[in-house]
Amino acid sequence: MQSAGGEDGDRDEAPQAPGHHFLFSRPAAFLRGARVIGDLPPPDLPEVAFAGRSNVGKSSLINALAGQGDLARTSNTPGRTRELNFFDLDGRLRVVDMPGYGYAKAPKAEIARWTKLIFQFLRGRVELRRVYVLIDARHGVKANDEPIFKTLDEAAVSYQAVLTKVDKLKQAEVAKVVESVGKALAKHPAAHPHVILTSSQTGQGIEELRAEMAAFALAPTDGEG
Repeated sequence: MQSAGGEDGDRDEAPQAPGHHFLFSRPAAFLRGARVIGDLPPPDLPEVAFAGRSNVGKSSLINALAGQGDLARTSNTPGRTRELNFFDLDGRLRVVDMPGYGYAKAPKAEIARWTKLIFQFLRGRVELRRVYVLIDARHGVKANDEPIFKTLDEAAVSYQAVLTKVDKLKQAEVAKVVESVGKALAKHPAAHPHVILTSSQTGQGIEELRAEMAAFALAPTDGEG
């Protein structure tokens, strides 16, 4: 399969953007939710997706990135997101909030449906530039992260680990988990080597991740931004 977003192995390097503030200067908007592959919006904009285990803090991080507390629905109930939710950033980039995985209390048929949807999306979305795989800094990589790593490797989709909730750890503990995550990802050909550290509570890493995302967006035209 041709790697989405380019050929000749160039997916790991984001194009240079003129700055990231243009992308976040206007409110982000919910576009649509997709329960089956036919619900996906046309692939006419670059996209980045956020994946991770249930309760990893995915919605909170998306809200922090957008600067909007209620953009992505947050819940204390793991597994609440059961479709692919698409958000528009200034008509230049789409953010995809993927269902959390590893939550076993949902009905088996529902788990099978959204698992199939995730795999179809990852393997066939031409405009998907990068998947940010969120990992709870308190727990590191777990066994149920490996299937998504394998799927992304097979689809040649560039992905990058983003540690969440780093404010819950001491600095020495963060260094250890970064090292362990790096070792786990070194085995995977589509994984980006740089691990991003974030906290939706303190704002750590938000500007860095915004800059990474903006590098995949359509650049603003002259006089904009």
